[in-house]
Amino acid sequence: MTEAPEPLLKVCDLRVWFPIRKGVLNRIAGQVRAVDGVSFTIFPGETLGLVGESGCGKTTLGRALMGLEKPAGGRIIFNGQDLGALTGQARRQLRRHSQMIFQDPFSSLNPRMTVQELVTEGLVHHRLLQGRTRTESARELLASVGMDGDCLFRYPHEFSGGQRQRISLARALSLQPHFLVCDEPVSALDVSVQAQVINLLLDLRERHGLAYLFISHDLSVVRLMSHRVAVMYLGKIVECGATSDVMETAHHPYTRALLSAVPRPGKHQDKRIILTGDLPSPAAPPPGCPFHPRCPQALPVCAQQAPPIRTLDNGHSWACHITPD
Repeated sequence: MTEAPEPLLKVCDLRVWFPIRKGVLNRIAGQVRAVDGVSFTIFPGETLGLVGESGCGKTTLGRALMGLEKPAGGRIIFNGQDLGALTGQARRQLRRHSQMIFQDPFSSLNPRMTVQELVTEGLVHHRLLQGRTRTESARELLASVGMDGDCLFRYPHEFSGGQRQRISLARALSLQPHFLVCDEPVSALDVSVQAQVINLLLDLRERHGLAYLFISHDLSVVRLMSHRVAVMYLGKIVECGATSDVMETAHHPYTRALLSAVPRPGKHQDKRIILTGDLPSPAAPPPGCPFHPRCPQALPVCAQQAPPIRTLDNGHSWACHITPD
């Protein structure tokens, strides 16, 4: 029997809390629990889709994986090494194998740098040019994302949104990463351009064996991109499993509500599930199940106890007190 592959990324009970400071003395009066006890794994070449409404902590989670936010607790194990235990050169060397593509291609590129400088900055910093010129490396990187090398000495404001996102991709690929965090990489683009960038991401995944954390609020894009899907609500993952399992047989009431809002061509649209109330504040999360104030199926126990994690043999898991039909 062949052994199961080791996870490329393993996140254990990750917490990212931001202090709330008040008063003249700037004392800490509370905590915003943006990410509150999240655990998951991503394997080499796999895409995990992360979905949820705005404010649930998706972007904060992605930034914490990249070291852009400091965790309040938990562990991030990348390629078998605990990132929290590494410092200095060792941490920097491991970090270059994970990169991030940001949501807004208009603000994620330095407007004062040329395309050549943008896509080769990492190569210069890590001393990876290996005798090649920046121009040669930049042309090769741009070609890998379908762009002409004649634009090397132009600036970001001279390009369209889709072209800027391709430049961002070339910059991320320059260090030959194993893992990419894609933070809503197509949400700021026109629909026709979205399809081009999605196809490029799929092609790059096949060519380079990349693993993705694909953050999005568009479930149709997540269905196309992802092998597995994790649903996030108020800083917690409430359901996770293979994309087909979650999309076709969702068990958590919140996941069902999200899916009911997505039109599916050729299939009968079930009754829309309308959630009442607003997303609770992560600074004062409700007791018990975080979803119970808005859940149409809430039981008395939901307001008192945190829900158990239920897991099927196929790995499909969800956190809920309600037993599925």
